[in-house]
Amino acid sequence: MKMNCIIVDDSNIQRMAVAKLINSIPHLHLVAEYGNAMEAKNGLKSKNIDLIFLDIEMPIITGFDLLESLQDPPQVILITGKAEYALKAFDYDVTDYLHKPVSPERFEMAVKRALNTHKLKVAAKEDDDHIFVKSNLKKHKVFLNEIKWIEALGDYVKLVTDKEGIVILSTMKSFEKELPPDRFMRIHKSFIINLDKVNRYNSKEVEVSGTILPLSRNRKMKLAEILGK
Repeated sequence: MKMNCIIVDDSNIQRMAVAKLINSIPHLHLVAEYGNAMEAKNGLKSKNIDLIFLDIEMPIITGFDLLESLQDPPQVILITGKAEYALKAFDYDVTDYLHKPVSPERFEMAVKRALNTHKLKVAAKEDDDHIFVKSNLKKHKVFLNEIKWIEALGDYVKLVTDKEGIVILSTMKSFEKELPPDRFMRIHKSFIINLDKVNRYNSKEVEVSGTILPLSRNRKMKLAEILGK
């Protein structure tokens, strides 16, 4: 299991030092480095980050300011040259607090703490992120992230997943209610898609995991709004 991480520090020398420590740990993948909090905030919008190594004292926007501006921040390990920030740091529910200069042993200890928390979060998400469906008199546990699309088949619907196709006695309307609306969308009377699986789309069709599906005229604006394109 690897954690995607970024460094936010206005000191180029400090970023290099932290990057060296990160690269020595196989469980960490350094995605990007930022010299100020504003760049980091913009970068977090487009990158899937699990852990931030964050300096506190930076010009204009401090590390604390950045944390206050994030609605759902990833784990944070604060790194600072001043010990007096320690008490305030834990008001922000940070994973750990490191004082410069950071020793490899102390750094590894902080990363282990972050990794353990990450494992618990992933396990909890995998356990909750599923539905049970009944097909051929048997109940099947289906993880939502494995569903590519749902297709209408008369009185039945077909779940097309990464592993198989499962036919269920249900209406599209009824099955649509079982799915989180922020992750699935009905693009046609006969198709509901997993938005995370969309490769591309135009005004008439959507490509989902390499398969072309029809897009209703009255759904294309909503799809464009959701995907932000």
